[in-house]
Amino acid sequence: MTATPFTQNAPMLDGLVPETLRPVTHRIFLNDFDLPVDIGFHDFEIGAPQRLLISVEVWVDDHAFASEDSADVAWNYDFLRTEIRRMTEGRRFNLQETLVREIYGLIAARAGVKALRISARKPDVYPDCAGVGVEIASF
Repeated sequence: MTATPFTQNAPMLDGLVPETLRPVTHRIFLNDFDLPVDIGFHDFEIGAPQRLLISVEVWVDDHAFASEDSADVAWNYDFLRTEIRRMTEGRRFNLQETLVREIYGLIAARAGVKALRISARKPDVYPDCAGVGVEIASF
């Protein structure tokens, strides 16, 4: 007899988790997505892509959070990476605020989104700072 992972044979424990421990929020995130972006308004920044770290936090309703172990019902992290990369490739931004607002609008329009936080930061601007950036959130 071959051993199988516990999760494949685990009994369902419906009704045994106290109501006080029922999940209240469901969050999906992408932290510090590292991209070269043509961004900045100073003369020395124009045409010289800089590292930009983008973080996305998406709180979704219970129905938008996968309840079974199937890719068909899960939020697609590739969507976040692909669309953010698509927004930044071959395009120039003067301000981090502009890019963050565009990412925000794209994700906020998706079904099941309850709350959202988007941040961007340049990690290489000052040697004595971890980064300079902006953040917008729905709360």
